[in-house]
Amino acid sequence: MDFIRDAIRTIPDYPKKGIQFRDVTTLLKDARAFRAAVDQMVMPWAGAKIDKVAGIEARGFILGGAVAHQLSVGFTPIRKKGKLPHRTLIEEYELEYGSDAIEIHVDGVDETDRVLIVDDLIATGGTAEAAINLLRRAGADVVGATFVIDLPDLGGAKRIEEMGVPVASLVAFEGE
Repeated sequence: MDFIRDAIRTIPDYPKKGIQFRDVTTLLKDARAFRAAVDQMVMPWAGAKIDKVAGIEARGFILGGAVAHQLSVGFTPIRKKGKLPHRTLIEEYELEYGSDAIEIHVDGVDETDRVLIVDDLIATGGTAEAAINLLRRAGADVVGATFVIDLPDLGGAKRIEEMGVPVASLVAFEGE
């Protein structure tokens, strides 16, 4: 996994001083690292019955589409409020300073679907928690969540596991 970790660029003091931004776009442009990351994201779920992958905007679309392809299942996007053209379900959630909202189409998942959530990074877990709540409100069974990067000091993976959703990640970075 060292080459996956090495393919992730760190940008200091972005978006604000003290934050070490973990940029997966450098991983995505590296064919070997991208392929390995997708393969590793799929592996824990290969034997599970999964019907859909739900990717969280925006890097979760790229990774989630590739994971869905590998698992031979459908994909549903979890988007920021106001970006989907059809009727939606919405979930609001709190951020450090204020609130935000995500949406799925009302027909994005079925009540019988077993769904895997995919995103590039888990930090505090707020967006992933909102995604789980949204998918559950739609009737889906969220069977897991997978990320390239975990920031364990921020507690997001633990927060998601406390909701009864197993979490897998490929690499971990200390700090914010």
